[in-house]
Amino acid sequence: MTWWQRNNLRMIQNNLREADANLDVDALIEQLKAMSVNVLMMNAGGIVAFYPTELAYTYRAAGQQKDLLKEAIEKAHANGMKFIARFDFSKAHESVFAKRPEWFYRTRDGEAVNYHGIVHTCVNSEYQREYSLRMIDEVISHYDVDGIFFNMFGYQTRDYSGKEYGICCCDNCKSRFKEMYGHELPTSESLDDPVYRKYKEFQQVTTRMMLDSIHDFVKSKRPDIAISTYNEHKVDIVRKESNTEIKRPHPVWQYSASENVKSLEDSWDDKLVSNCSINAIGLVHRFTGVSKHEVNIRLLESLASGSGLDFCIIGVFEDYPDRANLQTVADIFRYHQENEHYYGKFLSMADVALLKPGMPSQKDTKEYLGMFKMLKEEHIQFDVIHQHTLVTNADKLASYKAVLIPDIAQFTEEELTVLEKLPARGVGLLSTGMSFTFNEANRGFVTRVFGGTLEHLHEVKQEASYFSTTDKSVFKHFPDRDWIIVDGPFYQVRFDDQTTGTLPWIEPSTFGPPERAFGHRVSQNIFGAGLSNNAQAGRTVYMPWKPAALYYHHGYSDHKFAVLDLLDTLIGNNWTLETNAPQQVELFFNKLDEHTYIVHLLNMSGFNGVSYVEPIPIRDLTIKLNGIGKITDGRELMRASQSESGVSIEQNSTVNVPVLQDFAAIVLKV
Repeated sequence: MTWWQRNNLRMIQNNLREADANLDVDALIEQLKAMSVNVLMMNAGGIVAFYPTELAYTYRAAGQQKDLLKEAIEKAHANGMKFIARFDFSKAHESVFAKRPEWFYRTRDGEAVNYHGIVHTCVNSEYQREYSLRMIDEVISHYDVDGIFFNMFGYQTRDYSGKEYGICCCDNCKSRFKEMYGHELPTSESLDDPVYRKYKEFQQVTTRMMLDSIHDFVKSKRPDIAISTYNEHKVDIVRKESNTEIKRPHPVWQYSASENVKSLEDSWDDKLVSNCSINAIGLVHRFTGVSKHEVNIRLLESLASGSGLDFCIIGVFEDYPDRANLQTVADIFRYHQENEHYYGKFLSMADVALLKPGMPSQKDTKEYLGMFKMLKEEHIQFDVIHQHTLVTNADKLASYKAVLIPDIAQFTEEELTVLEKLPARGVGLLSTGMSFTFNEANRGFVTRVFGGTLEHLHEVKQEASYFSTTDKSVFKHFPDRDWIIVDGPFYQVRFDDQTTGTLPWIEPSTFGPPERAFGHRVSQNIFGAGLSNNAQAGRTVYMPWKPAALYYHHGYSDHKFAVLDLLDTLIGNNWTLETNAPQQVELFFNKLDEHTYIVHLLNMSGFNGVSYVEPIPIRDLTIKLNGIGKITDGRELMRASQSESGVSIEQNSTVNVPVLQDFAAIVLKV
């Protein structure tokens, strides 16, 4: 087993500035030891080298008086820490640009992007494709690094101020795209343009080719080195980030760490995920951190979702002006150190699988995020299966009660084959949004599996339009509400004789002035869902609109419960876990081994939609676990800052939690 496969990282990244080139390594190590760190990530090379490089086109930190990389690695190892060397090949110092301008990104007008002396490079240039390997070789040949990480890997078209420059139009990109796809570079950046769709594929293919080269080169020299970046292809540790930015549009996404971890952990068995909690408010304001309560949630979500811990600051601790979050980080790192034998090996207890869109043509993921939020709030245990891994996870998919498909328009023929076999194996399919509408092969799937033929796309924009929930045998959450709003596009679908149309459309009528707010009619042939009960094909639900995206944007529970009522109908309200916990509690349930389970509860009541504050204690929680057998023992894992909640077991299958402060972890024996 390699060192990283233990999945027990407690990593700090010190994102060095050129001014840190002579930092006090001893002081840094002492701070890391006090925080229970076992992995240090620090800059090595790329934009700036923090060691005495001998390469002609590598810029070394100005004024550096020692080999910082060597000292940091040796002292980290002497104190029981692994060391990951950070590179960034997306940009280079302007002195390199002056010597080799052909290595750099160009706008459509042929201009380079020089941001305060740092110039954007091109993925298809010799610099990234070949010279980067020389920089890696210099480091891994002379320094005993345990891992290498690449920042901003792939195509970068924005500067640090967020200005967008468009696709790279350098000679390297022009010739390579022409050679591979037979086209000139696209003139638009719209997914409606088939050439631009080919270009998106080109980006993905060429990025993977570069990762192939790095992987083959590094592993041929040092197979013990972990490779890490933000891409899943040919890496050992997939890095993700929970971060903020003051100009980012709302809603604030409170499940950032959970989603980042689950979307990797549930889909790939051969990769580790490390989700970095970025301390800073954003790229512009790097020296002020987010709330400690947000950091607390991010780190605990990462742990409870199945990964280790990862935290980052700019520069070093001794002159960092915001220390407010460091004790929170140290507290959680220490908890993990004391209990790490329970972590890193979670087994799924999920009832359903949620597919994550993965096609280059898929830009809008709001339906997926809204579905994630729904399931979390209702404590339905689910796995996230990335679309890229549908084929390799075919057998795993057959173990779920249902698979949810949130607005994924395009699937490959292989992926369609995997999905088509599931209903006959007893797995329900529930699809929402514009799923399976990309081409004729996908549309044919709707006919075969969901019993529907796509006829017409309605564009509902600011119209008084609704769906009817009058069928209370299905829509049990709506005893006194018969109409729910619809906004945005939806397909008119003709369902066959073995498919029941439900959620009939309430056609638009006038809504103003009040005297004219009448005249709605119930459609006889347009429905918000089709429920198929074909004895041979299996049970499926097709919802040709975006209820989860509406829930993500607006938070109306109508849209959540319309989906969940149909899901209940699909699988018979047969859940592994039942609880009285409110939606402000994030609940995780996993298996550790044949006789051991672990439950995590995370109190999210301190999140009010924008701010993170101290959570309000939640009392008298019960969790009933179905189908695991008689619980013989329950033990709460404690943090130093916690007081015991008095967890108890009732009737052999119900866990009682008298009070939940911010977090509880309960190990159960059966």
